[in-house]
Amino acid sequence: MTDAHIFVIGILLAWLAGIRVYLTVFGVGLAGLLGWVELPPALQATQSWWVLGTSGALAVTEFFADKIPGVDSIWDLLQTLARVPAGAFLAAATLSGDGELSTGVLAAGAGVALASHGLKAGTRALLNTSPEPASNWVASTAEDGVVIGGLALALANPWLALVFVIGASLIGALTVWLIWRMLWRGLRRLFAAPPPAARPAQAPAPGDHSLPPSA
Repeated sequence: MTDAHIFVIGILLAWLAGIRVYLTVFGVGLAGLLGWVELPPALQATQSWWVLGTSGALAVTEFFADKIPGVDSIWDLLQTLARVPAGAFLAAATLSGDGELSTGVLAAGAGVALASHGLKAGTRALLNTSPEPASNWVASTAEDGVVIGGLALALANPWLALVFVIGASLIGALTVWLIWRMLWRGLRRLFAAPPPAARPAQAPAPGDHSLPPSA
């Protein structure tokens, strides 16, 4: 595997961690444990049973919490403390051949994870303005599919996985823009000042035969 492939995988893992950090860590550890991929030294800790058990249990918790309107946004806020550092670690650990984590790669991984986390959290916050829960379920299930598909493609074909993730991100960004545009138009109509009502013409007083002033 070339350095370019390893770099792409590191960026992909950071991006996926910003969406589903526990599922990403569990998938990486499981792939290494089953021999699907040889993990670099800094990532081999994810193969341990306690990391797999903890990340697996948290992934199940996140699966259900992320599908409850309102709870998902609170969960996203709390998980900022986990997704960004984990994304930084996954990116740096993937690109580390000797176990030493590069400060520059840590910063890049944190930035990538923060970008995907912000896109996810922003989308879900806007969807929570809708009174029906179906949109939350659809969005959450789509995120599960993106992470699982992205992990599988990252191991098989990193470049194809990169195209897949970029496409999914663009769709997510377009969804955010469309929802925001609809909400903005609705708010403008809601708070727009009503047009001034026409004043009714006054009837002339009895006995008043004067002509109205000419224009």
